[in-house]
Order: sequence, then structure tokens, then C-alpha cells
Amino acid sequence: MHIIKSVLRDAADSLALVSDSALLDAEILLCLTLNKQRSHLRAWPDKPLLPEHLSTFNSFLEQRKKGIPVAYITGNREFWSRDFQVSPDVLIPRPDTELLIELSLKLIPADEAIKIIDLGTGSGIIAITLAAERPHADVVATDFSLAALRIARLNADKHHINNIQFYQSNWFTDVPKTQFNLIVSNPPYIDEDDSHLQQGDVRFEPRTALCAAEQGLSDIKIIAAAARNYLKSGGHLLIEHGYNQLQQVQALFKDLHYDKVQTYTDLSGQPRVTYGQWI
Repeated sequence: MHIIKSVLRDAADSLALVSDSALLDAEILLCLTLNKQRSHLRAWPDKPLLPEHLSTFNSFLEQRKKGIPVAYITGNREFWSRDFQVSPDVLIPRPDTELLIELSLKLIPADEAIKIIDLGTGSGIIAITLAAERPHADVVATDFSLAALRIARLNADKHHINNIQFYQSNWFTDVPKTQFNLIVSNPPYIDEDDSHLQQGDVRFEPRTALCAAEQGLSDIKIIAAAARNYLKSGGHLLIEHGYNQLQQVQALFKDLHYDKVQTYTDLSGQPRVTYGQWI
């Protein structure tokens, strides 16, 4: 008899070579199969699985064994305590990016009508979170990918966000000329030759959202230079970047005459977001 606890144990064993969180992956996929919360698995460990459930679960398991990320199998990933739809057209939200939200919220008064732009919005996690947390703000979100914008719009509708405008644009190219209080971006910043691109979830994520030329710095350079023409006096620029790009990004900001340049560390203590103010 195929009961929950034994199915999970066997599934975790089979995923051990492809995942550092094999049991968690198995639990998430079984919850997807059963349309239940993980608490159900804890409460009913000896409950037998129906043949159709076992078949579906095994289908999900085979996808995961091939390395396909759990988020792409389930179609969802949590970010800032909200559930977001994802697909292979967008990056999978990561906890490190919540640092951008934390820093942004500290810079944005809760009760002021300010303007924010999120460049390269992908699934919309940054723009939607900021729009939800700061409902008086006018938020613009851009992406050059129409497929990504479709996901972002679905997520905005899902969370009933109506203070966002979406634009298909290569960074600022097709954005109406506006002065923003805050410009925020999680752009591509991985070197095109980085060996990590052949490992883990990133193998399945859109390469155009991951990689940039010039050792991963080309898009950061474009954004930082152009942002000066779109920031209000005293406005803020926040850019996420690689853990090994601290010195280059700080030097870039300073060469472009940003003030109060500072880099903040992520949950792992790695340099992750650099800030500059335009005076």
C-alpha cells in the first residue's frame, strides 16, 4: 500500500542527487498533487494515496529528477508573504531580492504620492510588492519580454493591484519621460561564462534575465547612467548585483556622481544591493 509517509520517503531518496532540499521538494509536489497544505501530510502520514494521485505525483517527480525547478512545476513561488505565478519566461523569485524591498520601503514614505519604476520586472514581484505596501505610490514596471509582462500583469490582477502601469521597454527606452523618486532594478548580472549557469535551477531560467556582457556589468552600467535623467533631485537608485561585483558597482555609481553610495548585504552576508542618491 502506498501511504503518504512511505511515498515521501522514497521520493526524497530519489531526489537526493538533484536537490539539496529533497524532502521539502517531495512534500511540495505531493501537496500540489493532493491540493492540500503540508500540515495535511503531517496529520495523515498513514493515509493511502489513490492510484490517480500516485500517477500525478510520479509525473511531477520525474520532472524534478530532470532538474526542472519546483517553482516551474507548481507554477508558483512565495515572495514577501505573497504567492506569485511564475513560468519559464521569468526568473524564480529568491529571498535575497527581498533586500530590495526592505531598502525601498525605508526610503518611501507610507503616505506620500511618489513615483517608482521597477526596471526588468519579470514576474512583477518587486513592483507589485512595492505597490501593495505603498498604495499611494504610482508604480511603473518595464520588461522587454512580452511573455514576462503577461505573467506580471496576471500577478498584479491576482493581488488586486491597480497603481501599476506596465510597459514593454528595454530599460528606459520606451518609458514616458518622467521624474521618479525611486528607481529599482534586479537586472541580469551574471557573467556569460559563469560556471554556475550549468548548475541547479538557473539551467532552466531565461538566460536573457540572468546574463550580461562585460563580466555581468553591461546592463547595470546602462541603468545607472540613464537613471540620472529620470531621477528627481534627491531621488534614489537601488540595483541588485552579484556578490563579487561590489567594487565595480560602487566605482560605477561614484564615477556617475551619485551621492551616499553604499552597498547592503543579503541574508547570507554577501554584498547584494548598491544604493546611490541623485542630488
